[in-house]
Amino acid sequence: MNSRQLLKLGVPQYCLKTAMTAIQQAVANENIRGKEVKARMQQVIAAPEDFLEDEAFGALAAELVEDNSEEVVEPIDYQIWGKEGIDEGAFSQMELACHVPSAYGAALMPDAHIGYGLPIGGVLALENAVIPYAVGVDIACRMKLSVLDTAVDALDDKRHQFIDALNRGTVFGVGTAHEKKQHHAVMDQDWTVTKVTRQNKDKAWKQLGSSGSGNHFVEFGVLTISEDDAELGLTAGEYVALLSHSGSRGTGASVCSTYSSIAQSQLRKRHQHLGRLAWLDMDSEAGQEYWAAMNLMGDYAAANHAVIHKNVAALLGSKVISGVENHHNFAWKEEHGGREVYVHRKGATPAAAGEMGVIPGSMADPAFVVRGKGNPASLNSASHGAGRCMSRNKAKDKYRWKAVKNDLEKRGITVISAGADEVPGVYKNINEVMAEQQDLVEIVARFNPKVVKMCGDGSRAED
Repeated sequence: MNSRQLLKLGVPQYCLKTAMTAIQQAVANENIRGKEVKARMQQVIAAPEDFLEDEAFGALAAELVEDNSEEVVEPIDYQIWGKEGIDEGAFSQMELACHVPSAYGAALMPDAHIGYGLPIGGVLALENAVIPYAVGVDIACRMKLSVLDTAVDALDDKRHQFIDALNRGTVFGVGTAHEKKQHHAVMDQDWTVTKVTRQNKDKAWKQLGSSGSGNHFVEFGVLTISEDDAELGLTAGEYVALLSHSGSRGTGASVCSTYSSIAQSQLRKRHQHLGRLAWLDMDSEAGQEYWAAMNLMGDYAAANHAVIHKNVAALLGSKVISGVENHHNFAWKEEHGGREVYVHRKGATPAAAGEMGVIPGSMADPAFVVRGKGNPASLNSASHGAGRCMSRNKAKDKYRWKAVKNDLEKRGITVISAGADEVPGVYKNINEVMAEQQDLVEIVARFNPKVVKMCGDGSRAED
């Protein structure tokens, strides 16, 4: 019997190897064949407790009995920042995540809202395991801010040049690509680490330097630094800065889909309720493959931003004099409480002591350059933005994009393209979110958007 036939009989995916061994032993020891093997397998599946002492099928029976037994998992606790503004769905998802058997630590950030598997704004540390959906579909979605040597007055005096640079420096939309293939050393890395990355390399190359859809954006604004900062190499004052938000595009989504499906297929019956919180053991082949693919997607997402910033700065005729960047959909191997764990930050910014990052608001509200305080209760994490307070469908029903765009123009903010599902009103107040996490990060600088470009073609959200 092959794997497909065994699955059809009801043998769980994770028992296939044991089932095949049992059949081989039965054939060798008892000389049974065909229909007899099938009948015996059906009997074992129906009443595994009756076959625990069977020479050939005992090991399979033991696995099935264990699978049918209830497992009592004592959930871990998690700390919450900004409890008032978080929807109930996010709490429910976080509580379920705390029941994952290998869970070691967890936290919920003040921008949290419901997602898939782990909520957006959820932080989860596991021992020797990784959850593809706790990283997310848009693997290594990240922020990148580049400070330019351009005069701040130019944002008003020569705004058309900034608009042109954004229009020609990147492209938005699902499946979109530059007319001319972009180049970056990331494409010279080993894309054969997994089948899915190998098969998607051409797609990744086509999408290199693109920005996708959903909450992804590229924008110019004014960066204000109140005190000299040696790490940034900048003195107090105002600067023109370029800020972008996007991730690993279609290839990252394929990696997540592929390995989450594998993880879910391996869930034992008693873990089926965990659904998209299905994990891969790090000592398994699939776990190692996912880890290699995820890290490659991290490099690819960073390359996307590098290409965008290079293109846009060149079109503007500017040089980059400083910058900050960080992932916020990723998993890191770190040490917490003396234990080596895999920390998933799904919509959460790494904030170890002294670590710098960028936390955005909306197309009308400020972003903040921050420095982490290394709070162990949050597993050295902070929010990844303001966080949504309204679904995309509700936003489209409530807002009219043309009216919002005209209002923003009166406030000195030019939005080249976007949709009603990304207007400022769909986000929480970023200043309130920042106030909720003063023990997680300190604010180094403030970025106020002036020229914004997002996806405006109605594409489904990729964030």
